Amino acid sequence: MGIGSMMRKAALMVAFGMVMLASACSPLYRNHGYVPIDEDLAQIQVGKSTRDDVATAIGRPSSTGVLEGSGWYYVGSRWKTVTWHAPKEISREVVAISFNDKGVVTNVERFGLEQGQVVTLSRRVTESNVKGISFIRQLLGSIGRVNAGQLLGGNN
Repeated sequence: MGIGSMMRKAALMVAFGMVMLASACSPLYRNHGYVPIDEDLAQIQVGKSTRDDVATAIGRPSSTGVLEGSGWYYVGSRWKTVTWHAPKEISREVVAISFNDKGVVTNVERFGLEQGQVVTLSRRVTESNVKGISFIRQLLGSIGRVNAGQLLGGNN
């Protein structure tokens, strides 16, 4: 084995190490939960669609209102992990669909956070009184307060 061969192997090892180092610094993004897209929500007609129509169009939610019939909540968040640091939640969105006592859709709303405040991103309503806004504030308000152990299913 000659000097030239050893130099090529060393250069190859250094190049491989540089590629591995560069890839280790790349952020890893993970999505949790489910928030329907606007095209799917467009299938829902306020004042006409029922719970069954919503379930068929976009599926059943992971969260429902505390009171029977008060609403369905679809929650999605995006997490970013860089190197060995703990995952950090970088965004959270909630779609709230409210129903009247007959199970007909009364409100379809999309909420997000902007500078720590709950912001309505879109709204289709038949009535101006938004029910469950405090629940939505709770869903959005815990952004960043979840540690890696909770995210990965630990007992924290």
